[in-house]
Amino acid sequence: MSPRTCRILALPVALLLTGAAHAQLRLPSLGSTLSPITRLPVVQPVLQRAAPLVDVVLAPVDLATARADAVTRRLKAYRHELTRDPRGELIVRAELLAQPSNPAALDALLAAGFKPLREDTLDGLDEALIVLKAPNGVDLDDAVARARRIDPAGAYDFHHVYLGSGSVGNAGVAVASVPAPASVAAVVPAGPLRVGLIDSGVDARHPALADAVVQAHGCDDAAHPAAHGTAVASLMVGQQGPFRSALPHATLFAGDAYCDAPTGGSVEAVARELAWLARMHVAVVNISLVGPANQILQRLVARAVAQGMLIVAAVGNDGPAAPPLYPASWPGVVGVGAVDGRLRLLAEGARGPQVMFVAPGADMAAAAIGAQGVAAVRGTSFAAPFVAGLLASTYQVATPEGAGAAIARLASTAHELPGAPRDGVGRGLVAESLRTAPDTVALVHER
Repeated sequence: MSPRTCRILALPVALLLTGAAHAQLRLPSLGSTLSPITRLPVVQPVLQRAAPLVDVVLAPVDLATARADAVTRRLKAYRHELTRDPRGELIVRAELLAQPSNPAALDALLAAGFKPLREDTLDGLDEALIVLKAPNGVDLDDAVARARRIDPAGAYDFHHVYLGSGSVGNAGVAVASVPAPASVAAVVPAGPLRVGLIDSGVDARHPALADAVVQAHGCDDAAHPAAHGTAVASLMVGQQGPFRSALPHATLFAGDAYCDAPTGGSVEAVARELAWLARMHVAVVNISLVGPANQILQRLVARAVAQGMLIVAAVGNDGPAAPPLYPASWPGVVGVGAVDGRLRLLAEGARGPQVMFVAPGADMAAAAIGAQGVAAVRGTSFAAPFVAGLLASTYQVATPEGAGAAIARLASTAHELPGAPRDGVGRGLVAESLRTAPDTVALVHER
């Protein structure tokens, strides 16, 4: 299968390699009740660092303004394809998602004027997803409510769009050709380890991924390189000079949910890639995307979790008081927050019971497609792949029993963060030794 990658069009500048701007964009959540997460003991406190790192970082910005401005830009660029739901969430225009409870319920919907647009058979999850058009003269909000009344045992929701949860800095640098210092050399796991990703496209030609195997899926086998997906992938399976990842030399199953499409990041696109990863029997999957609660996607995530898949997700960057984001906040998902190089929780990072672990998410480098080198990154997007890689290093066969054991193993290695609020740390800090700080990477300007 040929490597394939993708780029997110019309997303905020923070998702592109043209500058440093915040990129986790999400409108107010629809809301959901969270199941409490049982916490395991954490061990071996980590002392706060006194010496500041070189300030090669991306700073948080006014989150409310950034979110509103970015969504406005995307809606303006794709006004024929996208709109907002009644709560302001980004959705695909004129479409609703349906999982009827039985054939008779679907017949009742069609009799009420709903029109089928397409159907996805989600092999691997043993589910199906139907995209419907509302009856003539009925707005989408009323159509969703009407469908739920016709079939209360089914699942019906707007066709929400999910966005990345981090920012990538300027890509005008390349990694100098120097060996990694012995003190930070990555340990290469034995065996053909596998890990999964649902994101924008991955540039498999990047030097940091030269020793990994990237099996891409989606976009009808077309290549769409993207900044966000490439950076996340490099932190999972990459290695280049002093830059290293959680699981170098592994096989990455990379599902592209964007494909340069106006509706990139939709529930339908994420669902297709989740089903593919289930068919490929990938035990650990990283999703550094965030969005609102959605009945359909929640059902599909629950199905995958019930099969033993460990879904690792960024908790988002809407701030510590913001409503929870998804899929990180659904039961069974491993939600990941982030710390900076001084071991401080990111000011913009989400907090709450959905945070199971924290990992490095700022003051660090990741692969950048613009110069085939590295760039500074910031956000919970870039903490989650560390956790996914560490989990995959010991968990390769998905079973419901094994998933809990893998989380417990990782929790036993976690560190406390003295003085940090418990609702932001979860079971503790992991992967700090994997951080490649920009001031420790030999960078040269590309000519």
